[in-house]
Amino acid sequence: VQLQASGGGLVQAGGSLRLSCQVSGRTFSVINMGWFRQAPGEEREIVARITPAGSTQYYADSVKGRFTISRDNAKNTAWLDMKSLKPEDTAVYFCAAGNVRITPPLRADYWGQGTQVTVSS
Repeated sequence: VQLQASGGGLVQAGGSLRLSCQVSGRTFSVINMGWFRQAPGEEREIVARITPAGSTQYYADSVKGRFTISRDNAKNTAWLDMKSLKPEDTAVYFCAAGNVRITPPLRADYWGQGTQVTVSS
């Protein structure tokens, strides 16, 4: 399973971005997908997770109501829609798949490369 994340960039506070995670492999429809982020000098944290059928989502308190995780199993793709972005959302965002833990120790079976999100004030 390989993950390819894209969609990061520079945006002003209050703006929006959509991150995409394209997954190769035939197991996409049966695995959890998640997004993590890591700011400079900080530990990696879970942002959101979605179950295989998309029926259940988890969000970190810091992003509830602003971020939405979704997936399309026919396209082997997951997304993270981010709105009302704040400077504190600035981080490298990673998509992850498989056994995506939302409690410490945070881990996942598969990781994509990070994509930088920078929110200017």
